[in-house]
Amino acid sequence: MRYDLTDLKLFRAIAEAASLSAGAAQIYLSAGSASYRLKNLERTVGTALFLRTPRGMELTAAGEHLLKHVARVFSDLECMHGEMSGFAKGMRGNIRLFANSSSLNGFLPRDLAGFLVANGQVNIELEEHNSDDIVLAVSDGIADIGVMASDISSGSLQVYPYAEDSLVLTVAPGHPLAESGAIRLDQALDHDFVCMHRASSNFQFLAATAGKLGKHLKVRIHAQNFATVLQLVAANVGVALVPRSVLGNAFTDRTCVAVPLLDAWAERRLKIVTRDINDASAFMKGLVGHLLKQATTDRASTLARAFVGEGGRGAAG
Repeated sequence: MRYDLTDLKLFRAIAEAASLSAGAAQIYLSAGSASYRLKNLERTVGTALFLRTPRGMELTAAGEHLLKHVARVFSDLECMHGEMSGFAKGMRGNIRLFANSSSLNGFLPRDLAGFLVANGQVNIELEEHNSDDIVLAVSDGIADIGVMASDISSGSLQVYPYAEDSLVLTVAPGHPLAESGAIRLDQALDHDFVCMHRASSNFQFLAATAGKLGKHLKVRIHAQNFATVLQLVAANVGVALVPRSVLGNAFTDRTCVAVPLLDAWAERRLKIVTRDINDASAFMKGLVGHLLKQATTDRASTLARAFVGEGGRGAAG
């Protein structure tokens, strides 16, 4: 079926005015022309759209449904016009980026900042999600780009290496695990934990992993960000599972100790996932190119600073 926008505009005008002649006048058509167009539209949909009554033109059930669709069509057209006008004027593009907790609280903010400063016409919608959900979101077109650490099959998505990170346990210098050296997570699950908020991918991963080990997390408190988590750990409220890339000042100040984990999943290879980059907008290609360029830079100094005090070396004297 092919629909003429003028016919749909006329249909909407008649429905609003409850009159063929009044609706026709609204869009500057003669009554005869409007009647002809309406008959063609009803022939296209295969059913009557109006009842002709003494009170005027009343929508049939089919007409009511069509009116809802027509409203959406013209709403989408208005949005499209607005966005295209923005491009024509050199204005803004919009990119939806979903990232897991490790990347969102580690390397990604700095890398995105560099791109946004250099590209003032681009906006980014940044959201935290589980790695497995990120793959599905990019596949379904809900997100444009994903940064994640999952080994889930990416199907037809394009995958690029971005960064390497590790999950470590952080504890206060006087904690029983501070001098333990590298351990497995199940050796820590009898201790109290300081956790990220319940919706965070970090907490959801930790809870799921503990469940697979047949244990229940002893959560003392949930915090909104890793900075708060590390403050609570430093006060010996509990231990925490955090990406090593977020540690920073906690080790410079020697307020926390990093305990390496022997679990294979602790090594996090962060990846960028997209649909076919050849079909992407110039904004998208620019962002992916920028992130990949950052991925080739030497992050060793950042990681080295994060490991000051690892395995007890950062304990207060």
